[in-house]
Amino acid sequence: MTADRDKPVQDELKLEAASRAVNLVQPGMTVGLGSGSTATLWIKLVGERVRDHGLKIHAIASSPDSEALGRSYGIPFVTFGECPRLNLTVDGADQIAPGLALIKGGGGKLLREKIVASASDRFVIVADESKTVEVLGSFPLPVEVIPMAIPLVGPALRKLGFLTADVRRNHDGSNYITDQGNLLLDCSGMQIDDPERIAAELDRIVGVVEHGLFLGMANLAIIAAKNEIIERTR
Repeated sequence: MTADRDKPVQDELKLEAASRAVNLVQPGMTVGLGSGSTATLWIKLVGERVRDHGLKIHAIASSPDSEALGRSYGIPFVTFGECPRLNLTVDGADQIAPGLALIKGGGGKLLREKIVASASDRFVIVADESKTVEVLGSFPLPVEVIPMAIPLVGPALRKLGFLTADVRRNHDGSNYITDQGNLLLDCSGMQIDDPERIAAELDRIVGVVEHGLFLGMANLAIIAAKNEIIERTR
């Protein structure tokens, strides 16, 4: 019951953070549209400026859902072949630690999200204060894996220190399949005290396509707290 009572407040905080981030969008920019609930609010607000006020921008999306939403407001899209750099990307996060170390991928879009973020001159996170932590790891770390490598990668992740590395399932019990046709392992049971080391270890596991540790990428986090908007820089 407490969670249900808190949800309207959390939704309001997400909207406040998204509204602050809209002011970062300037005419002529090419922007990256992130994924997740707070980024969706931001896309809608930007879309209203495009549709109702004639804001001229172009976009690349981190997920088909985000692209479909942007197109519904009339936002024009380009490809990386046409525009290899983005002026700004705004996205959400599942956890935000000191130094803007992030866990992302709770929505399953981490590979495209990381590609878009890596091509951005400015990568901004929008979130409510519930996403802030002192140490990453209480939220399961998503790891995208080539399907045939699952029997090999799972034990490697447990050897790394994760207690569990479970294949993500849909509500009907079927495997969750990423946009690229891969599987996700949700890894939990370990505090990530040294995210740089863990990221390097993950990068060395054959069969791992990408992981949800976003390190040294975000420039700014706009975090909505109960009585204020907090801006954290790296």
